[in-house]
Amino acid sequence: MKTLFRLLLLLGIIFSANAQQKPVFQKLRYDDDLTYLKDSTRNWYEKIKYIPLGKNDHYYATIGGEARLQYTYTVNDKWGDDSDEGDGYLLSRYLLHADVHLGIFRTFVELQSSLANSKIDPSPVDENQLDFHQAFLDIDFIKNPNERFTLRSGRQEMSYGSQRLIAVREGPNSRLAFDAVKLFYKKNNWQTDAFYTHPIANKTGTFNDNFNENAQFWGSYTVIHKVPFIQNIDFYYLGLWKRRAVFNDAIGEENRQSIGTRIWKNKGSWKYDFEGLYQFGTINQKTISAWTLSSFACYTFENIKFSPEIGLKTEIISGDKHSDDNHLETFNPLYPRGAYFGLVALIGPSNLIDIHPSINFTLTEKLGLGFDYDIFWRQSLSDGLYAPNMQLLYSGKDTTERFIGSQLIANLDYTANDFLSFTLETGWFDAGAFLKEVGTGKDYFYAALTAQFKF
Repeated sequence: MKTLFRLLLLLGIIFSANAQQKPVFQKLRYDDDLTYLKDSTRNWYEKIKYIPLGKNDHYYATIGGEARLQYTYTVNDKWGDDSDEGDGYLLSRYLLHADVHLGIFRTFVELQSSLANSKIDPSPVDENQLDFHQAFLDIDFIKNPNERFTLRSGRQEMSYGSQRLIAVREGPNSRLAFDAVKLFYKKNNWQTDAFYTHPIANKTGTFNDNFNENAQFWGSYTVIHKVPFIQNIDFYYLGLWKRRAVFNDAIGEENRQSIGTRIWKNKGSWKYDFEGLYQFGTINQKTISAWTLSSFACYTFENIKFSPEIGLKTEIISGDKHSDDNHLETFNPLYPRGAYFGLVALIGPSNLIDIHPSINFTLTEKLGLGFDYDIFWRQSLSDGLYAPNMQLLYSGKDTTERFIGSQLIANLDYTANDFLSFTLETGWFDAGAFLKEVGTGKDYFYAALTAQFKF
């Protein structure tokens, strides 16, 4: 492990020394814009980032990728039910992409390799040796600085809003992609997308992530910027079909519709994010009626040393009200970011009441320190506790305890340069009365060191 970390450090230093201009790596790497290099005298690194394919500026290619190493040490997995001993494992993820632009056509291909070393019974989210992660074709019907209308077809990542519902699953080892057809139109201060997809079900192995016929996901998402008073607003509709879904009080074919809106601001001293969502549909002859409300607000004291940022997030996420009736009120978070409540992600966003204060400090230009504290209760006493992937962790039918527990997390972030970053995160989950009644209920601890290199 030390050798791998040293190699990443060396690569970060080499690439930083050879970059004449600061690169900007986007969360979705197909959004990287390298056209600023077309008129410059380029060194060897920048030559692979912008490869002319003729005299026309709209014909070019680029190569990029990343490597992420993450060593995690845990104590009392699943609050002592899986293991009450310490366990350490190393996760590694490698991504390599090629992006080719040919006028109105564009193709993007990316390989992903996710490996789990020393982890007991790794899931496909932990280990997927090698596969095509993305491979799509864009056709631009309109493309100019103020307007764009594009058709995208093929395997692709998608991320919307606060990533509470649709995300690339950055936290876990294997990122999430969709086999999809998507139309997106952008003009001035607003953008709207419409898509139909089959979410990829990762499989351990090589080039075997086949077309998934057991799930369909479709919808539309609209974002409007520069709205008076509220700044930005999102509107969306999302549809989900699964051949088989499992909840505390329902098992069977799920057909669920979601409608919601989000008001947000992510710049300036004050930042906020308020979201409301309602779900309806059917599962195995039961009627679905679920909902969630989420609020987040934070303020940065820019004139105080270390620029402390104080935030408060609260969520109410519905659970099933009554067992053995014809209704299901359990909220389904669809395809959220994996590390929803911390890097290890013990709990998923369903049947929860959550209060989450936080404070972050900018110690130096490269070093940041943060603390957050989460308190969890079950929203409904008739429903259970779920993982981020909606696996039922514990049923709630045989207990009336509401308090799940509290979690304290500290993270230290170091950005060595534009290519290399390190994060140390530790977490302590103090098991509450519910966990002690339905299981072993021991306190859970983890520490994780992550190194990430991008080029």
